[in-house]
Amino acid sequence: ALWKAWDEEDGDVKWDSPWGPGRPGWHIECSAMSTALLGDQLDIHCGGVDNIFPHHEAEIAQSEGVTEKKFVHHWLHCAHLLVDGQKMAKSLGNFYTVPDVVAKGYT
Repeated sequence: ALWKAWDEEDGDVKWDSPWGPGRPGWHIECSAMSTALLGDQLDIHCGGVDNIFPHHEAEIAQSEGVTEKKFVHHWLHCAHLLVDGQKMAKSLGNFYTVPDVVAKGYT
């Protein structure tokens, strides 16, 4: 989505537009920030494998549609660290820091 309609969960994060109050969508935010701060083309862009679709594909479409240049020369996508067969995540309660692992006796 290029534009996300405002809802109460967004709080004060909104701008008026011809389509009503809202904010830029996640994908266009990244395209806008990267081209504004780093230029029209990136040598390396990194992210998790879960960002390939739709996020990185949307960034490519948007950025290349505007600049007519190849957006990224090399992509680096990392797999997730698994703990007991699940993706490690704070929300799943299986998130460990290096000090946590050392405290458990691993070196």
